[in-house]
Amino acid sequence: MIRIENLTKRFKKLQALGDINALFNKGQVISLIGPNGSGKTTLIKSILGMVKPDSGCIYVDTKPINGDPSYRSQIGYMPQIGHYPDNMKVGHLFNMMKNIRKVSDAALDTDLLVKFNLVSIFDKPMRTLSGGTRQKVSAALAFYFNPDILILDEPTAGLDPLSSEILKEKIIEEKKKNKLILITSHILSDLDELTTHVMYLQEGKMIFLKDIGTLRQETGQDRLGKAIARIMRDGKKDALWIDEVLAVKETGITD
Repeated sequence: MIRIENLTKRFKKLQALGDINALFNKGQVISLIGPNGSGKTTLIKSILGMVKPDSGCIYVDTKPINGDPSYRSQIGYMPQIGHYPDNMKVGHLFNMMKNIRKVSDAALDTDLLVKFNLVSIFDKPMRTLSGGTRQKVSAALAFYFNPDILILDEPTAGLDPLSSEILKEKIIEEKKKNKLILITSHILSDLDELTTHVMYLQEGKMIFLKDIGTLRQETGQDRLGKAIARIMRDGKKDALWIDEVLAVKETGITD
């Protein structure tokens, strides 16, 4: 569904992405993980067309994305930090997005809108919302148009435990619908029950892309955090981040 070929991106002296090749298919939940500055955000923004790679190509449904923004209608994106007009009311935001997409009410996925009780704050301006509530708005918008592809950047960051569980249950439901889901998170315990494949990036390079079963078998570890730490220790890579992986179980850090 998404094919990445020889993707490279440099910001002045920083090699953000170095010759990335990957194939993501329907029904997969890809966990994009790695230390800060490993290239996760640059990869996501390249897929979304927000960053133009220096070389290489990205295909969505066999079509190159270069110059044609229409493919974005297939993608629901939840940013790590959502930026919205301060004076826009929550209800107006959802109506505006619906009008831009020209989607009928019957085609909308309002599940998170209801479960997060966002309708009750439709009259509130975005500037008055807490960080956690803005995160709920971003989550509801990502799923709102029932996209085939979901890209979720640190989706549970800032959410209370109940809201986090609601969101994880929603991700599992969409996974069962054979959608492609890409997730970045430092809270690796959140990914254990969601992940089908792990893509590990470091210093702009893809170290590996493995299905979770193979990863567990190779490391003898059931928990994703411990499996990643085992691989990194065996390869003697990034000892500092290994300690973070093992420490971050119930709390997270931002990228």
